[in-house]
Amino acid sequence: MRTYEKCFKCFEKQAERTAKLATHDADIHNEIMLQVKDYLQKVSMDSTPPEIAEHIYKIIADVSGNADPYQAIKQQNIEKVKSLYPALKQKLSQSDNQLEMAVRLAIAGNVIDYGLEKVMDIEQAIEEKLTQDFAIFDFEKFRNKLDKAEFILYLADNSGEAVLDKLLIETMNKKTIFAVKAKPVINDASLNEAELAGIHDVAEVVSSGSTAPGTLLSLCSPEFMDIFNRAPMIISKGQGNFEALSEVDAPIFFLLKAKCPIIARDLDVEVNDIILKSMG
Repeated sequence: MRTYEKCFKCFEKQAERTAKLATHDADIHNEIMLQVKDYLQKVSMDSTPPEIAEHIYKIIADVSGNADPYQAIKQQNIEKVKSLYPALKQKLSQSDNQLEMAVRLAIAGNVIDYGLEKVMDIEQAIEEKLTQDFAIFDFEKFRNKLDKAEFILYLADNSGEAVLDKLLIETMNKKTIFAVKAKPVINDASLNEAELAGIHDVAEVVSSGSTAPGTLLSLCSPEFMDIFNRAPMIISKGQGNFEALSEVDAPIFFLLKAKCPIIARDLDVEVNDIILKSMG
C-alpha cells in the first residue's frame, strides 16, 4: 500500500508523541521533529507507510538515545489484558461458535494501538468489539483454510493484543509460528513481549527480522522468508501489517480494525469497522 499526503500529519503526530515518551528534554524534542520533517519532505510517496515509519522511529531512537520509549506502556497493557484473560476465556468457552469468538477477541485486541490513538479503557474497548458487526467477514474461507493447513504463520501486532492472540491460537489448535518484530517499535510485540504475554506456551516464537511497524518483507530475515514462503495459511494482525502486505500474493488473512480514513477507503469500509479479509 502506497503513502498518501494525508498520512504525513499522522506521521508527525506519531513522532511528536513518541519523542515526548522518549525524553523530557525539549531541545531533543525539537531536534527530532526537525529531522522528521526534513525526512518527510524528501520521502517518496510510493513508499509504504511502514517503510516511512521505520525511518522515523530510527530518528527518534538515534537522537533521544531511547530505543524503546513504549516499554512501560507495553508491560502495562500486557498485564491489563492478562487480568481480563480468565473472564474472556470463560466467555469463549460458553460461545456457540468458539472459533468465531476467538477471531473476534483477537481483532478486539487490535484497539490497543498507540501509533494512532490512545485507548484509555482497554476493557471497554474490547467489549465493544465483541458485539460489533464485521464490515468484511471471510470466515468460511478462514475456517476452510484452517482445516487444511499443516501450520499457521501468525504475524503479531501490538503487545497487549498478543494475550488475545493466544486465545485464538489455543482455539485453532494447529501448529503455529508466531512472528514478532526484530526490535522495539511503538508498542508492537518483540520477543520479550511475546514471552510476557505467554505466547511461548502455545506457539513457536520467531523474529521476522522487520524493524518497521509492519512486516516489510524487504527487511525480513532469510529464515523468516523461508517460513513465509512455505506457510499454507498466514494470519496478519493490524493496520501496519496490512499496509506492508496488502499487495503481496500469499495466503493471508488480515484481521484488523480500520483506524484511519486511508485504510478504510482502501478496504471500502468505514473508520472503526472490524475486518477479517482473505487475500489468497
